[in-house]
Amino acid sequence: MATDRTGPRPPGPLRTCIGCRRTDSRSALLRVVLGQGEHGPAVVPDPGRRRPGRGAWLHPSVSCLDLAVRRRAFGRALRSAAGPDTTQVARWVESLAQGQPSQMHENRKRV
Repeated sequence: MATDRTGPRPPGPLRTCIGCRRTDSRSALLRVVLGQGEHGPAVVPDPGRRRPGRGAWLHPSVSCLDLAVRRRAFGRALRSAAGPDTTQVARWVESLAQGQPSQMHENRKRV
């Protein structure tokens, strides 16, 4: 583990959670991107970190999701003029919290 003026740092790139505003490694955070929903722009989970477009990072916990929604952080982080729909991310985080495999993991290619 590397050390800098603020203390020990995990190896690799660091990202900031848009909910709690704490930094963490990429592997601990969920990337979300702006996609198309049923009624306009929607926030879509990107656990494989492969979708095109501007991404934002979020701890996959209900508390960080609630903070991000309350602060309206998704619109600012993804540079969306309209408030995007967050139901897809909420379903993904809740299924992860309940220990159920999400649909996103089922469709991922195994390497």
